[in-house]
Amino acid sequence: MDKEQIILFLKKLWHFIWNDNSIWSWLLNIVLAFVLIKFVVFPGLGWLLDTSHPLVAVVSESMEHDAGFDAWWGQQGPLFAQFGISRQQFLAFDYPSGFNKGDIMILRGAGPGNIAVGDVIVFTDGISEPFIHRVVNVSFGNGFVYRTKGDHNPVSIVDYRNVLGERVPKGTPGALRLLDETDIRQEQVIGKAVFRIPFFGYLKVWAVELLRLFTLG
Repeated sequence: MDKEQIILFLKKLWHFIWNDNSIWSWLLNIVLAFVLIKFVVFPGLGWLLDTSHPLVAVVSESMEHDAGFDAWWGQQGPLFAQFGISRQQFLAFDYPSGFNKGDIMILRGAGPGNIAVGDVIVFTDGISEPFIHRVVNVSFGNGFVYRTKGDHNPVSIVDYRNVLGERVPKGTPGALRLLDETDIRQEQVIGKAVFRIPFFGYLKVWAVELLRLFTLG
């Protein structure tokens, strides 16, 4: 193929992508958009924000506040008070009104010493899907250790299972750790939430719920 043929092919391809109204053009645009986002936009954002997951969709209600702040704090205040967090301190945190299922959160990498009580972080135990919860305690013992809790949840999640898949107490010999919010290590942290885009994550939420429906069916 000579130079003129290549130029002609590229012109036809350009016209097909941007001007053709066929279903094939539409499908190609979807594929190109996916490739662009997956291999250009996401890696670029990840490099800028120093995290492997610059954007995450919230897929649960664990950070939602059911009512106005005063009503919510009336329920959750005593739980946060156990960690020495007062009402005034909580109001000074990022996202004092929580956030909702379907929101998109923009993350930034957060190294040791850059995560404080009140920050919202995304973390994983490597088995379950990543979680996005609020830090309620920071300690130091062989590295930084974080404790987190969902604003909507009554307690930090501690989930250990035996070989039968049954939940067992922490410390049970041979138990598999699925999630332990009382012991989040720095290497488990994916990033810290720095910006919220309401409801734009519902496409992922619907996809996850549809996949779960077919899996359970």
